[in-house]
Amino acid sequence: MAFAIPSSLLALPALPLLLACLVVLSLAYIVYQRRFSSLAGIPGPFWASLSRLWMTKHSWDGDMNRTMIDLHRELGTLVRTGPREVSVSDLTAIKQIYGAGSKLRKSDWYSVWQGHRKFDLFGERDEKIHGEQRRLVSRAYAMDSLKDLEEYVDHAVTVFLDNMSERQGQVIDMGNWVQLFAFDVIGEVTFSKRFGFMDSGGDDGSFGQIEGALKSASWVGQIPSFYWLHDALSPYIGNHLALSARHGSLRQFAIKEIAARQDRGGNQKDILSKLRATQGEKPLEMNENAVASMATSNIFAGSDTTAISTRAIIYYLLKNPQCKNKLIEEIDECRAQGKLSDPVKLSEAEKMPYLQAVMYEALRLHPAVGMSLPREVPIGGATIAGQYLPAGSVVGANPWVIHRNKEVYGDDVEAFRPERWMIEDNGDMHRFFFAFGSGARTCLGRNISWMEMSKLIPTLFMHYNLELSGPEKDWTTKCWWFVMQKGVNVRLTRRRS
Repeated sequence: MAFAIPSSLLALPALPLLLACLVVLSLAYIVYQRRFSSLAGIPGPFWASLSRLWMTKHSWDGDMNRTMIDLHRELGTLVRTGPREVSVSDLTAIKQIYGAGSKLRKSDWYSVWQGHRKFDLFGERDEKIHGEQRRLVSRAYAMDSLKDLEEYVDHAVTVFLDNMSERQGQVIDMGNWVQLFAFDVIGEVTFSKRFGFMDSGGDDGSFGQIEGALKSASWVGQIPSFYWLHDALSPYIGNHLALSARHGSLRQFAIKEIAARQDRGGNQKDILSKLRATQGEKPLEMNENAVASMATSNIFAGSDTTAISTRAIIYYLLKNPQCKNKLIEEIDECRAQGKLSDPVKLSEAEKMPYLQAVMYEALRLHPAVGMSLPREVPIGGATIAGQYLPAGSVVGANPWVIHRNKEVYGDDVEAFRPERWMIEDNGDMHRFFFAFGSGARTCLGRNISWMEMSKLIPTLFMHYNLELSGPEKDWTTKCWWFVMQKGVNVRLTRRRS
């Protein structure tokens, strides 16, 4: 029997009929998402269940880290953050999502970071391609390579201390200075030449470009189709997304530094030389584009993550004077015993238990990444934390949420207490330490970043007394993928020997 349209509807003008259809379709969509979707039973914000705009707004506002902490505390281990996306805090799900052999690959959010780059360890979604690329470059970032790179970090530490000496008694923006330091270290370890930011006391605009790209990518990634539409139209309308700096101006900066390094020559054992050695062995796989991509990634991510972590260490020490005094006691004791060089060596810092505990605790409270690490559920679906998720849905864990799990870190998860890392049975603390990611996608530059902090922090506190200029004030933070801080203003004076 044929379906007949009621004559009353046919009599309606076209525009009201269209509006009525839109209302009906909208109501049907809302009812489906709230009642019949496979994710309908997972609690979460109302608007998040209907649209990606909820995620986009919080990514734009820069408060995703704290928003997710509050939601998980209120709603439990699973929180619906999108029509097809879920945030999870269940510890048993971590290995399933991120562990070796996981079939969940990175979500489409990462595609905007990769753009058209063929070699991109961070953005690459194909696990096979990622594994092949990571094997090509892992030697340059391995623990064994640190002994070749440590002297470059020593140079930067010395320049940093010289600048601190010139600014004794003044209030300085320590947050900015540790970023100048981290950026110059990247120049040293990658190209055997500092960028000179500490010498001039400022950057060349790179910091603003990186911050703009981070903010842009964090919200554009929530609607990748917008990025690709913009990409297709950019030849006609121009480029209006700061994210493009990662693929454009910052990449050109890296290419210029690669050329300058080649012109200087020499037998330096920097990261570029190690990448060139791999290129000599496998020129097809490790071509010029691959080398440029790795150098760009060093500049883009290597400076910010280390600066964020170093700021956190200094800030929490100065906010907790009893912890600062305990670290200084350890430094003085080691130095009195002849166990510390100047600058401090990595091998020496690794034998300072309180220093290491301070670093872990600061990065637990303030991991650099403040957004979920999203993964796409494969064909066949998956049951995660007791909830079936269909193929194509997205699931991820937020480091800020995981680091505040009371089962692992105790009831005082918001307190800065380095001593929690000094108990014998702390395996779970390390197992769920997410500051550098997890599983096969763990940050490639973790060893270098940890070396920088392990050397700078004890050397700085060995030479100087540091105090916050406004100890009653808290810093301010913005979460645009990385959780960047402002307001670490410090007055320092030289310590007596």
